[in-house]
Amino acid sequence: MSPALTWYLERLGRMTPGEVAGRVRDRGRQELWTLQRSRGGLSAPPMTHSAELSARSIGEALGALAGEEADALVACADGLLAGKWEVLGVPRDDLRAPDWSLDPLSGRRYPEDRCSFRIDYRRSDDDRRVKQVWELSRHHHLTVLAAAWRVSGNLAYPEMVARHLRSWWRHNPPASGVNWASGIEIGIRLISWVWVRRLLDNWEGVQDLFDGNDQARRQIYWHQRYLAAFRSAGSSANNHVIAEAAGQVVASCAFDWFAETPKWLAEAIAVLQDELRRNTFESGVNREQAFEYHGLVTELGIIAGLEAEAAGHLISPATWALLCRMTDVLAAVMDAEGCPPRYGDGDDGRALLLNPPDSYRWATLLSVGGTVFGPLDWWPETSGDAASLLLGALAGRRIYGGPRPARRPAQFNDAGLTILRTAPGDRAEIWCRCDGGPHGFLSIAAHAHADALSVEVRHRGTQILADPGTYCYQGEPQWRSYFRSTAAHNTVEIDGLDQSEPKGPFLWTRKAEIQVIDVCTDGDAPRWCARHNGYSDLTDPVWHQRTAELDTRARVLAFTDELECRGTHLVEMRYHLGPDVDAKLTGCRALLEWRYPHAGSAILNLPSELIWSAHFGDTDPICGWYSPAFGRKQPSVTLVGRSVLGQTKLSTTLEFSQEPSDRGVDSRGGISTDMATAKSKR
Repeated sequence: MSPALTWYLERLGRMTPGEVAGRVRDRGRQELWTLQRSRGGLSAPPMTHSAELSARSIGEALGALAGEEADALVACADGLLAGKWEVLGVPRDDLRAPDWSLDPLSGRRYPEDRCSFRIDYRRSDDDRRVKQVWELSRHHHLTVLAAAWRVSGNLAYPEMVARHLRSWWRHNPPASGVNWASGIEIGIRLISWVWVRRLLDNWEGVQDLFDGNDQARRQIYWHQRYLAAFRSAGSSANNHVIAEAAGQVVASCAFDWFAETPKWLAEAIAVLQDELRRNTFESGVNREQAFEYHGLVTELGIIAGLEAEAAGHLISPATWALLCRMTDVLAAVMDAEGCPPRYGDGDDGRALLLNPPDSYRWATLLSVGGTVFGPLDWWPETSGDAASLLLGALAGRRIYGGPRPARRPAQFNDAGLTILRTAPGDRAEIWCRCDGGPHGFLSIAAHAHADALSVEVRHRGTQILADPGTYCYQGEPQWRSYFRSTAAHNTVEIDGLDQSEPKGPFLWTRKAEIQVIDVCTDGDAPRWCARHNGYSDLTDPVWHQRTAELDTRARVLAFTDELECRGTHLVEMRYHLGPDVDAKLTGCRALLEWRYPHAGSAILNLPSELIWSAHFGDTDPICGWYSPAFGRKQPSVTLVGRSVLGQTKLSTTLEFSQEPSDRGVDSRGGISTDMATAKSKR
């Protein structure tokens, strides 16, 4: 049986009968669209009334943006005029006249003239990376140009926006090409178009570009028809369905042009609210077990909610309370430098870009949340930027005033997310994330990693024991497999096997189950203990239990790993060091040192039962790599301990130095949106 057929059968097995029936209906609808497309019938009806943005004007919100932030926005726009832009780690210099179907990594194109339903962009033997194609067609660079126009009045910016939109509309007619192949892309692109139209409202060419343009009307109509017809459902109803619903809400409010608009809007608001609830634990943590998507879903929900409220369509208080909890979660889990955890997949996805792309996305999101909900006393301090100013102007008021946590929470039981950390005081913060959560969301757990009982450790924001990240989704299957494997995380691997079993780049079958045994996050000795059954299906089952304890006074982290089994197994333990950490390994002792962004050192005492080696940028097998962002990877140090053992207990301690440089540090910290800070946090 071919790998492709095996994958399709496995994927089918993760669907309910209702989902299978829904996909059959979708397939029939796709055939009707394909036939209609071939006959030239994908035209748009006339507008039902004069086109106006239904949301309140943003007024002169960007007038408060000045100095370095305004200069950075204009400099970014000037770079675009010169054709320069970075797409998921790939610098491009062809943005004067971009090829919308080109993968810049492989140099190969997707066909423009083929029906989008006939393009198989998931093929494992295809070296094209569809993410790099889709990302440019989200048109985030156009919202940056439009925002820069409001700041500077430079006519070259809206003129470039107009050229790019007309070019995209011409080369990507409805249901043609790969840019019509995914609903999440269509939803996010609609959000960009709404904000381009809003920001260019005082440009003399905006009516000819949007309201009086048959091509624009056709694209906006069929984008919304697509979202109404082909909604993600069942095992695919993760962040995709929220992006689809959010895009439909935003577009239906702002482009209230068509007879179907009221129906589209009512359905999209209902779906958005229902799926936000389904996709989120009661604590406010996103269920996908991938924190990047916690950020994307929070951003999508806030933007769509604000758009609906501004247009007079109320979002339920329960939904605003949920979005507020999601924002408070982000503030709660950040380290002293304003960085949230890294776990599961991450593709740097944004719902809306109104700042230079180098700006720190988490600071922007928290700043927007502070504008909409109000910051709490324990939140990191934030500064305003273009996004928070504009979205704040759209909101016009604080949205939610219900109960919120009086103290910074450190434990989210339903999500299995626990933060052990030193209290704010006179020394640099030690921050440790412990993973005791379920393996992903829905039956396929698409964005989960095999990282049960893994830990992340940071010292004043510097990654000491790091989660290596994601790097890629498609095009390089060996790297995709590595970065989400057990071997790529700070945990224990048995017999060279993953704790959970992958069956393709976005499909897991057997999933490890975790039981959290004990958690205490208060006092001078916070601790966490959990176990998982990921190796219980072996002929000789193995259970792994890990305890993490932080002695805040001595500044020592201790990990105890207990393996329960009858026979012996190949045991491999890995500690992945952050990209700024150097290591000198002698036997079972490693001296760790780092200089950036803050100097420090620590002693890592490793289990003596294992034979330890250091790896840096190995490729056969892959080991010693770190991905700072989607599409990027770099060598970093990984310490690997191996031995054949039976039932055993393994002890690790991480002892941080108490140098004078630790003194005088406020662990509450603050976060900034400026580019230099953003680069350091990566």
